[in-house]
Amino acid sequence: MENVKVLVVDDEKNILESVKMVLNYEKYGVQVARDGMEAIEAFKSLLPDIVLLDVKMPGLDGLKVLQTFKTLNPTAEVIMISGHSGIEEAVEASRLGAFDFLEKPISRDKLVLTVRNAAEKISLLKENYTLRRQTEKKYELVGESPVMKALQETIRRLARSDSTVLISGDSGTGKELIARMIHQQSARSQNRFVQVNCAAIPDELIESELFGHEKGSFTGAYEKKVGKFESAHRGSIFLDEIGDLSLKAQAKVLRVLEEGEVQPVGSPEIKKVNVRVIAATNKDLEEEIRQGRFREDLYYRLNVVPLRSPSLSERREDIPLLIGHFIDYFSEENNYRRKSFSPEALQRLREHTWKGNVRELRNLVERMLIMCRGDVISGRDLPDYIGRGGAADESGLLQLGGWKEFKARSEKAFLEKKLAEFSWNVARTAREIGLPRSNLYQKMESLGIMGARQQDADEESPGP
Repeated sequence: MENVKVLVVDDEKNILESVKMVLNYEKYGVQVARDGMEAIEAFKSLLPDIVLLDVKMPGLDGLKVLQTFKTLNPTAEVIMISGHSGIEEAVEASRLGAFDFLEKPISRDKLVLTVRNAAEKISLLKENYTLRRQTEKKYELVGESPVMKALQETIRRLARSDSTVLISGDSGTGKELIARMIHQQSARSQNRFVQVNCAAIPDELIESELFGHEKGSFTGAYEKKVGKFESAHRGSIFLDEIGDLSLKAQAKVLRVLEEGEVQPVGSPEIKKVNVRVIAATNKDLEEEIRQGRFREDLYYRLNVVPLRSPSLSERREDIPLLIGHFIDYFSEENNYRRKSFSPEALQRLREHTWKGNVRELRNLVERMLIMCRGDVISGRDLPDYIGRGGAADESGLLQLGGWKEFKARSEKAFLEKKLAEFSWNVARTAREIGLPRSNLYQKMESLGIMGARQQDADEESPGP
């Protein structure tokens, strides 16, 4: 408990000395004060985690000092001490935010237990704060370009309402981040944000996933399941890739939007839910409607507030900011050595055509942090396909002297680009380019291509 700071406030010298001795033995850092004014000054300089505060003192009494402490730092835990166990004082202290109440003469065991409980509560609060900051950083929407500033302003306006939002945009542009930002800035932010990737769930399971099911309602339903809509009650649900929902599931989603009702699979019971729906797609839903694959009534119900997630090519000036953000994130999250990109490397990254958008850039930055030995990542460290696209790349390949060199260079550039496009998921890349997975591994090895995260053949990388 060496990192927990304790302030003991009492006008009785023997109380101060005995409490300090006990808490020092328990490895707490302890400072003492003999009256209310001294306590306030000590509180400002020490910034204690826990205070043991006498109720009856000359000058400022303990309840007034407690009020001052809670104004200066509401998270500090204050344990009141009283030689006169008055119910009214205890009630008032609790109302003002006191953690607990100790009676004089103070029992050693009760003192140690109460301070330990307060310390555990503070530890949990600090851990929760750290995790929340990490989550906020992970899902931060980074960008200072005009298109991003306009998007952030639109999100701020949207967050104040409860309207349904439909986010469109290419894969990898950060549609999930936009949805999370809308939720975090809304009145629902203290409740759950539930994400569902509609494309990743088989058609036969999507209704159970969204609306829940009763035990025995179908083969494999061994126990009752609460659906995502019910889990998101009073919060927000993010339906990613909603264009991949079956028509039957679309009808049920429409019912939730219009009636606020869900019916679990195999249950006669209809449940009311209060959920804000944020949906996203990289498909042209109007074309899907024309092809009969998407309900027109659902489209208009979802498209109350349309929002478009810009591609990385529309915000190239944000690339250095994004790279810095990813370096900070990976360095803190995975304890990678902090590195930087040279001006030449940054210029090539800005000029590159990012088909995989921000996700592709993020994967590349992580890969460079892992694979590059130096503290500065230069243009020579970047994959061949970065910043050398189109005619310029073709011209460079045509200058090569021999067939073997041309073949190796072109194969390497093609495979690196495709692997990056599919988040270095080897199994998925092999399927998309029509090459057996074992052959792709052999090619990667022979061409010197290394992936930061080569996924197992049976895995699929989730995408925004």
